[in-house]
Amino acid sequence: MFAILSSLSTRQLRPVLVAVRNLNVHEYISMDLLKEYGVSVPEYHVANSPDEASDIFRNVFNEPNSTPKDVVIKAQVLSGGRGLGAFTNGFKGGVHVVHTAEEAHNYASKMLGIKLTTKQNKSGIICNKVLLVEKVDKLREMYLSILYDRASQGVLMVGSPEGGTSIEDVAKENPERIFKIPIDIKTGITDEQCKSMASNLGFTFGGKSHANAVQLMKNIYSMFVERDCKQIEINPLVETPDEGSVVCLDAKCNFDDNSHYRQKDIFAQRDYTQEDPCEADAEKYDLNYVHLEGGSIGCMVNGAGLAMATMDLIHHKGGEPAVFLDCGGGASEAQVQKAFEILNSDKYVKAIFVNIFGGIMRCDIIASGIIKAHKHIGVKKPVIIRLRGNKVNEAMALLEESDVPLILVDDYENAAEKAIEMANTVVAVSYEKRAA
Repeated sequence: MFAILSSLSTRQLRPVLVAVRNLNVHEYISMDLLKEYGVSVPEYHVANSPDEASDIFRNVFNEPNSTPKDVVIKAQVLSGGRGLGAFTNGFKGGVHVVHTAEEAHNYASKMLGIKLTTKQNKSGIICNKVLLVEKVDKLREMYLSILYDRASQGVLMVGSPEGGTSIEDVAKENPERIFKIPIDIKTGITDEQCKSMASNLGFTFGGKSHANAVQLMKNIYSMFVERDCKQIEINPLVETPDEGSVVCLDAKCNFDDNSHYRQKDIFAQRDYTQEDPCEADAEKYDLNYVHLEGGSIGCMVNGAGLAMATMDLIHHKGGEPAVFLDCGGGASEAQVQKAFEILNSDKYVKAIFVNIFGGIMRCDIIASGIIKAHKHIGVKKPVIIRLRGNKVNEAMALLEESDVPLILVDDYENAAEKAIEMANTVVAVSYEKRAA
């Protein structure tokens, strides 16, 4: 339905789409798919334990009587910036070069079962697998991606001769080094477009590496279309000392959720351990949930517009929203109950702000769901409720007669201020308890 949920310039939303979310997969799954489409990737193997990592290094990459190989070990977590990340046990970096089986075992033991914190995810994501990849000699690194672009309302191929670093940094420092080619989805990618991008990336026209880069782009586009991708990002794409060799060293792919019925093999590999448990729980009940880093107020609303207005008002009044949870226009009592239970269980939410404008959504259903949630789990956090619209009088009567510990506020701004006040009070009390 929409991608940007708020105009807050100082906050960063997780990359989650409301109503239609994208499936993100691990690097090794992306590499499997690229290899299936004839794209050159280095040799790689997945390990689930330190012993398996050392065995792979010793028996696969460095067989007896073979030329010794260095290997790169990578934490498999669904977050960017792994190389500069830090594990919660103090170990620095989610990407390392290993030279011996003992090093492979040692590094894997410091990664597996531990959360990796990155610039994109400060709370950390658990690392359950590591990827061991053949270290490839390279002449230079580039960037290449194919994605759906809202500005051009179609498919876009993006490339840069500066790879191996954040493309956002390149865009800020050297925007002229980023090249974009719109692709007509009806006609598909053309040889001319691929040749143009290959030249922009620095390949010499007419050379073997230029021809290989052109074929690689065509293969990636075929995967993009046939596998219902929303984005395929290769960073870095490298040219190696081997004549004409062009190799994808790292890949990130995500897929349109609407394609799950025909991409069953990919969606079967969804890793729920990499997702926010509250978000995954909400999705089961067709609820739209978005978590924001650093906030303390859980917002339960109906509709995207009201969600944006609610979060913007909280921020304008000096507060920080922690969660946006949209019940939608036609939620059932059971869905409302579950929405409230999820907010109540979220450890980052210190106060719950229910802001509903009843049109198709009846306010009495909201009230009944909240009351049932309280009976089921007991409300442990301050609840501020503002209701307007369809069946509001019936809803207010139900809430006033209930034993739910809540604060009913009529005015929109006053309700937001009360939510901020209660959240700050809870935060202050928690700090006092720690200090004591």
